[in-house]
Amino acid sequence: MSKDLSSPRWFKSSYSGGNNECVEVAHLDGDHVGIRDSKNPDAGSLVFTPGEWAAFTAGVRDGEFDR
Repeated sequence: MSKDLSSPRWFKSSYSGGNNECVEVAHLDGDHVGIRDSKNPDAGSLVFTPGEWAAFTAGVRDGEFDR
């Protein structure tokens, strides 16, 4: 899947610390979601479909990824 990642507005969670070690998220066209590493933004991004993003965020809310 190819998405234009040249000009999205990337943002971090308001819960992020100021140490620049977190992920950034951007809302892309077609309701896709981009994610990248804030400390290395030029390394590339992952792009999720709306369904994939909904499944991921539901898993986070449900504790699916808790250790």
